[in-house]
Amino acid sequence: MIHSLFLVNHTGDIFLEKHWKSVINRSVCDYFFEAKEKAVEPENVPPVLQTPHHYLISIYRGKLFFLSVVQTEVPPLFVIEFLHRVADTFQDYFGECSENVIKDNVVIVYELLEEMLDNGFPLATESNVLKEMIRPPTILRSVVNTLTGSSNVGDTLPTGQLSNIPWRRAGVKYTNNEAYFDVIEEIDAILDKSGTTVFAEIQGVIEACVRLTGMPDLTLSFMNPRLLDDVSFHPCVRFKRWESEQVLSFIPPDGNFTLMSYHVSSQNLVAMPVYVKQNISFFETGSGGRLDITIGPKQTMGKTVEGLMVTIHMPKAVLSANLTATQGNYTYDLATKVLVWDIGKLNPQKLPNLRGNLSMQSGAPKPEDNPSLNIDLKIQQLAISGLKVSRLDMYGERYKPFKGVKYLTKAGKFQVRT
Repeated sequence: MIHSLFLVNHTGDIFLEKHWKSVINRSVCDYFFEAKEKAVEPENVPPVLQTPHHYLISIYRGKLFFLSVVQTEVPPLFVIEFLHRVADTFQDYFGECSENVIKDNVVIVYELLEEMLDNGFPLATESNVLKEMIRPPTILRSVVNTLTGSSNVGDTLPTGQLSNIPWRRAGVKYTNNEAYFDVIEEIDAILDKSGTTVFAEIQGVIEACVRLTGMPDLTLSFMNPRLLDDVSFHPCVRFKRWESEQVLSFIPPDGNFTLMSYHVSSQNLVAMPVYVKQNISFFETGSGGRLDITIGPKQTMGKTVEGLMVTIHMPKAVLSANLTATQGNYTYDLATKVLVWDIGKLNPQKLPNLRGNLSMQSGAPKPEDNPSLNIDLKIQQLAISGLKVSRLDMYGERYKPFKGVKYLTKAGKFQVRT
């Protein structure tokens, strides 16, 4: 299964490594670094790389690469899912998954990796089980451990490890019982020059934060579940109930977890939140070009578009940009040739516009291809697919919990061709 794990930062330095079966030399990562150099963006590095003697399987999370080394043939998605579990566990334990935090808690990181993988095979990946075995770090616990020489490792076997519900520990008690769900959707789209949709799909996830006493049994139902394709559930969800009734029935883990992820691939169901009118042209003779971009709201159901940002990778011959923005501000990085227009909140009454001149190297030929626009945005309290939670029912306990649902739409890879 997994022989080794390397953690690589965004500059390409290996700052942590863990080996389970045998020590594999760091030089195996050279194949990964070659692929990283060829990819323009870190997200574009191929997740699976084949070398003469190994397979390299990686994910990119929080400006870090989690790179695993495998010597035998295994299902790549199995390894990728495990790496995401490792990143989620670090996030849960330390509040964030970054290089500095991992270095500050390196002892606990190695203890977690030792418990999560046994001889290269996943063992304990549930957060509540791990927290009973290895207690999360606190300032008081760190001081006590320093003075007494003890560790964060628990003395008893977790109760969840031996039960048929390993994701939930026994005897959970809260004074405030609450269950909150976040429906988060990412829209991936390619629009052509005229604004017609070439490709569009939605990747959705339902994140849950459940803090309930005892052993509650929850049922979550949707107003329009038939929108969803390619659903993937947390192990707590009863799949047969979903197949027959299209409702989510589950005994929830304690704390934060991902309840389900889904896909909406039917293009006629994918609404475009914004439209873009753009004209980028380079002159045949003379060194220069013109740029004119206007963005407006399209299908936002009356919600406000926030965090709007346009990124353009300019041709190498472009030296500078002399532009005027009616809203927000722009920056042009001469080294990377990237133009970033940070708009912020979109005002429907006064549409933001960016226009002006581009100066190029003298004598440089006209660029063969026009650059594309990459758009980033957020819309609070809207699921762009139209998915809505209708109700949440609880069985098995007598108290009434606080319940809440939030919706968020954001851009994934949203590209407009020019």
